[in-house]
Amino acid sequence: MTTPLRILLISGSTRDSSTNTAALRTIAAEAPADLTATLYAGLVELPQFVPGLEPEPANVEALHKQLADSDAVLICTPEYAGMIPGSLKNLLEWTVGTGDLMDKPVAWINVAYPGRGDAAVETLSTVLGYVSADIVEVACGRITVLREQVGADGLVEDDQARQRLSLVLPAIAAHVREKAA
Repeated sequence: MTTPLRILLISGSTRDSSTNTAALRTIAAEAPADLTATLYAGLVELPQFVPGLEPEPANVEALHKQLADSDAVLICTPEYAGMIPGSLKNLLEWTVGTGDLMDKPVAWINVAYPGRGDAAVETLSTVLGYVSADIVEVACGRITVLREQVGADGLVEDDQARQRLSLVLPAIAAHVREKAA
């Protein structure tokens, strides 16, 4: 048996009850047996990025390790003030000098209502291009998740949204495996 692919899920929202985090929790819950999906939980604790800071804080080192141990990354982020939230931008800034995302397969999903969140996707695409991430285009896209579609357990209850969310990780996995072949 082969080792399951490891995919790190990063929510750009710092709110535990966000639809972005609910979508990622649902994706993790629906992960096929040959994939391990882990929701990154350290966004709030990351210190402000300071270039050249030595030694790096332990939680930043932990971020680097989680990224290094992952075969791919999936990001789901809200839009604040016309771009990605500062906390997600801060996380991404910690990856620039270390090249954590260079050639790493990365996909994004947008759960905002149509017509919303496009600037966040645009900003995220710019940053991911800057760090030379390997964008998994086939896994990227909008899968609208409304607040009323999230259950008390923090998972998306809407069958149509769940079905679409369940297709994201297999698309990323196919890309990773094709790239490795």
